[in-house]
Amino acid sequence: MTDALIAPEDAGDGESPALPLSDLLPLCRDALGAAEGLELAARRAVARLVAPDGKVDPALLEREQFAAHGLAWLATYVAALRETLHWVERLERESRCGELETLMLQAAFGEYLGQLAGGLPLSQVEVLRPADLGLDRAAVQDFLTPAVTGLIGRGDGAAVRARIALLITEDRFGTVGLDETDALIAEQFRKLADAHAEAAHGWHLRDELIPIEVVEQLAELGVFGLTVPEEYGGLGLGKTAMCVVTEELSRGYIGLGSLGTRTEIAAELIRLGGTEEQKAAWLPRLASGEILPTAVFTEPGVGSDLGSLRTRAVRDGEVYRIHGNKTWITHAARTDLMTLLARSDPASRDWRGLSMFLAEKPRGTESDPFPADGMTGGEIPVLGYRGMKEYELAFDGFEVKAENLLGGVEGEGFKQLMATFESARVQTAARAVGVAQNALELGLGYARERIQFGKPILAFPRVAGKLAWMAVETMVARQLTLFAAREKDSGRRCDIEAGMAKLLGARVAWSNADAALQIHGGNGYAQEYRISRVLCDARILNVFEGAAEIQAQVIARGLLARGRN
Repeated sequence: MTDALIAPEDAGDGESPALPLSDLLPLCRDALGAAEGLELAARRAVARLVAPDGKVDPALLEREQFAAHGLAWLATYVAALRETLHWVERLERESRCGELETLMLQAAFGEYLGQLAGGLPLSQVEVLRPADLGLDRAAVQDFLTPAVTGLIGRGDGAAVRARIALLITEDRFGTVGLDETDALIAEQFRKLADAHAEAAHGWHLRDELIPIEVVEQLAELGVFGLTVPEEYGGLGLGKTAMCVVTEELSRGYIGLGSLGTRTEIAAELIRLGGTEEQKAAWLPRLASGEILPTAVFTEPGVGSDLGSLRTRAVRDGEVYRIHGNKTWITHAARTDLMTLLARSDPASRDWRGLSMFLAEKPRGTESDPFPADGMTGGEIPVLGYRGMKEYELAFDGFEVKAENLLGGVEGEGFKQLMATFESARVQTAARAVGVAQNALELGLGYARERIQFGKPILAFPRVAGKLAWMAVETMVARQLTLFAAREKDSGRRCDIEAGMAKLLGARVAWSNADAALQIHGGNGYAQEYRISRVLCDARILNVFEGAAEIQAQVIARGLLARGRN
């Protein structure tokens, strides 16, 4: 690959458009301070709308949902800029910051600051502007400091993006900044994902389960026991390592990265909420991959409103009998254990009557997917995310041993589940980053090879510019995700940070997939090209583990609560 792939006048042939790091870092620090000031002003403005008496009014929060969710997105941008800056500062201290990383920081600040001032996309059809948050012109003027306007003017532009596109043409996407151990882990799982990437497209096209031999291979490599404590047969690694493994596997195929999600949820539930007997009985088998779990929470018509669950668990001697329906249950047929949320108190009408059960079931086969008494199910055909399949389940007296009530106490199920959401959302953010990286690589590979008008389409500025921004925003989402993981590893509460990472990562995965398909042109719409699958896979990330709107709601509530403390 040579500089000839991009026109010299666009690529900055000669002097780099990168600002000297000695100038850029102070500018970014000053601009970050201004962005943090804007966030504080926005938090106060939204609080006046939804909490005029100092406490959030649910009716006002619903009425002012656009402003509240806009606050969540604004704060997510500020957090993303902060972590991108910290990433480059760490690289500089380690003498690992090169031109590409400098340009990524410069472009991220230039673009995100511009959006904060002029319009931030909440979705393809919703653009948030400062006035929507209740901010007046004075607040915006206070934000537009010389550092901010300077970075908006010079931080991101055609020359910057062309130079970034040139620097990534040899599949160099920036130094992530991992330590030596995590870097070795990433390399190992990158090779594994690459080895299965071509076959994965076939699994998608044939709409079939990931072969059990691949599941067993992941088990042998310790994927299912990554974060399980060593005393229970796991590797005892932190959430950062989990993110590294998940991203690399998802870069090859989202299904590979997602195989560990169900075990992560089940193991976290048992580790945090189980009795010592339950931990000893289940964690080693989960960690080894001897048993495969699935999460059975969602019900038809309920969605994210888990407090309204209707599935019942009725105590009958030494068993509970389960009655009700569940839907969107991933990998349900081929699993051995269900973490099942059901209402054990029939008089309750909210989350306080819910209990979590470790419901054993026989593993199904293709001809008989649900061979358990009192349980039936059917597959839900889906656009993407097919390697584990989705199911709806019906329970009619299905038996669960009373000893498998998680924690041994009824009514704790909702709280037990909430305790796992931070880890689940951090991992989902890592899956999103992996899908985003996959889309970037597919788009870049096609742009290098596709010849039009006598040259690779990578030579055209808008194609190069798309790829450059995809690379930048993928790194931004990655750094925010790794930050959330480090917070979790440090034992600090990170529900807001995990939500932010998932919110941004999911959007980046979708925008990258959409842009990469556009680069493919008509071929991208053909099923034979992998990008058609990646587009379908990316779309689910904004929906599961809490839809983007739910994430924004959770973040906004948390920010407003912080503002009162």
